[in-house]
Amino acid sequence: MNLEAYVEYSEEVKEAKKKGFPIVALESTIISHGMPYPQNVRTAREVEDIIRSRGAVPATIAILNGKIKIGLSPEELEYLGQASGVIKASRRDIPYILASKKDGATTVAATMICAEIAGIALFVTGGIGGVHRNAEVTMDISADLEELSGTSVAVVCAGAKSILDIGLTMEYLETKGVPVIGYGTDSLPAFYTRTSPYSVNYKVESAKEIASILKAKWALGLKGGVVIANPIPEEDALDESEMASIIEQALKEADKQGIKGKEATPFLLGKVKELTDGKSLTANIALVKHNAHVGADIAVRYSEMNSVGTF
Repeated sequence: MNLEAYVEYSEEVKEAKKKGFPIVALESTIISHGMPYPQNVRTAREVEDIIRSRGAVPATIAILNGKIKIGLSPEELEYLGQASGVIKASRRDIPYILASKKDGATTVAATMICAEIAGIALFVTGGIGGVHRNAEVTMDISADLEELSGTSVAVVCAGAKSILDIGLTMEYLETKGVPVIGYGTDSLPAFYTRTSPYSVNYKVESAKEIASILKAKWALGLKGGVVIANPIPEEDALDESEMASIIEQALKEADKQGIKGKEATPFLLGKVKELTDGKSLTANIALVKHNAHVGADIAVRYSEMNSVGTF
């Protein structure tokens, strides 16, 4: 398979792969669709710096001019943060974007695909997609869940986005055999809040233990991802009951305007930001940075285990 025609590595990532350094993948829809400029670019750079400070190498992933970019230059980050017409790319969109040489920002699903192609085991994001509310009628289920079932990349996140039906999301992950590990928590975090009414499968207290789980899973040939649910720091978390009310309001507005499919999440996150007077954006930035700390630590431990061949 000739991947060189489609995949291009930044110099930093190329060097890291050559030397066997731990690498952490990062998505790009958070830059193009998740935050306004200039917070999007500033946050992306800060997240990359956090990963470097913990001993790993960041690889922000996007599709630019017909190439899957594994690692973006400062200029490419800046471009992506301001460009218009960037396609929100999931699995179905990747071939079209590459063939037409358009620009695409990778979702959780697409980032997992590209990370696996690049041999990157750890991926840091804000929150995973999932089963949308009323999915029993609309069948609106994020491609993230299907990707987690078959693509062997671990995803560090602040749980599932609170705009979703978290209970059905957990049921779907269980059916697909995807472990949901709580990093220091029994309760599944719900993005802006530290807890939800739902429990994780396993509570784990250290990056080393999570790395051991990943090594065991993939050494046995058990394909698929792992959700590592890392709660937003307490000082940055929003009130659970207040957020439930705000999300209900945002969902009603989306329904009223007929907004569905892949346009729903950016609309809902924007509406939540508006209804919280910007507090949700501040929380979003805080949780992504916290996930970067944890993801880098796990990547370092996982890399160490693989280099010495021990559990």
